[in-house]
Amino acid sequence: MNTTIVKAYGTEAAEAPLNQMTIPRREATPHDVEIEILYCGVCHSDLHTARNEWHFTAYPCVPGHEIVGRIKRVGDHVIKFKVGDVVGVGCMVDSCRECEYCKEGLEQFCVEGNIQTYNSPDKHLGSQTFGGYSEKIVVDESFVLRIPGNLDLAATAPLLCAGITTYSPLRHWNVGPGKKVGIVGIGGLGHMGIKIAKAMGAHVVAFTTSESKFAEAMRLGADEVVLSKDPAQMEAQRGKLHFILDAVSADHDVNAFLSLLRVDGSLALVGAPEQPLPVAAFSLILGRKSFSGSLIGGIAETQEMLDFCGKHGITADVEMIGISQINEAYERLLKGDVKYRFVIDMSSLKNE
Repeated sequence: MNTTIVKAYGTEAAEAPLNQMTIPRREATPHDVEIEILYCGVCHSDLHTARNEWHFTAYPCVPGHEIVGRIKRVGDHVIKFKVGDVVGVGCMVDSCRECEYCKEGLEQFCVEGNIQTYNSPDKHLGSQTFGGYSEKIVVDESFVLRIPGNLDLAATAPLLCAGITTYSPLRHWNVGPGKKVGIVGIGGLGHMGIKIAKAMGAHVVAFTTSESKFAEAMRLGADEVVLSKDPAQMEAQRGKLHFILDAVSADHDVNAFLSLLRVDGSLALVGAPEQPLPVAAFSLILGRKSFSGSLIGGIAETQEMLDFCGKHGITADVEMIGISQINEAYERLLKGDVKYRFVIDMSSLKNE
């Protein structure tokens, strides 16, 4: 297969910083689109993978799965897109397309395993896939998403991961008018959860361990804010919530939040704590409650999320950086020092 060499930013080892490198990209096949990357969001998963914290990174590694760009070339059989279209690429670039979940539009749960945007087997080139910290990417049109024209492009990039990660469970558990919904954690995921749940018509209660985030939570759209380390404030919410979206990746007491659910209420975990979270049997039994998890969403649902955000004018709160600032951004990410998502202006790579 013919390839071209493009500039990228990545790392050769877990302990090495990210630096400029070159990577191969395939020439567009009949069903592919070639996308010039304009913006790429920085997800905590990028850091985990670059530093091999999940113990399955293939090097060299080029992270990035919150991609917004402009189509520069289309394959002969492409029907959904044309040159010049502004599009997005999220966490997946392919799947088997034949299993029961792919056929249901749940490619994220592909039985064979979806092909992720980076650090997955690249069936075209025989290496691993490389992500959005690069000049361009070539993707099958079936895994490319249309970006609503009214949204700021840089602030839209995080919707491709943080947006769908929160939209999918909110939609799956039927969040809407008449529902009281808790959002736990006001960070990259949680701030999107607040915005989306509010736009769905729910009464939104934000939970934070920091009083300094109260005003921020209200600005984002929360109807109430609760200091989760204050027993009196937590007790006031006991048994009142229909659904809780838990976006905390640090160790925390999930039983304290299960107690806030109504009968038949559900708590869905989208944060990924490193250690298992103990769940007491009676936290679930005494109220027929459910404790579950959620990943991202399928391609159709991700497009639905983008259209929903376009309709309601929802984007992420972002801090723009140049590609040369990525190592500093990772260190700040570890400290939670960002409101609420870093986005790389990929034009900065041209000047490297």
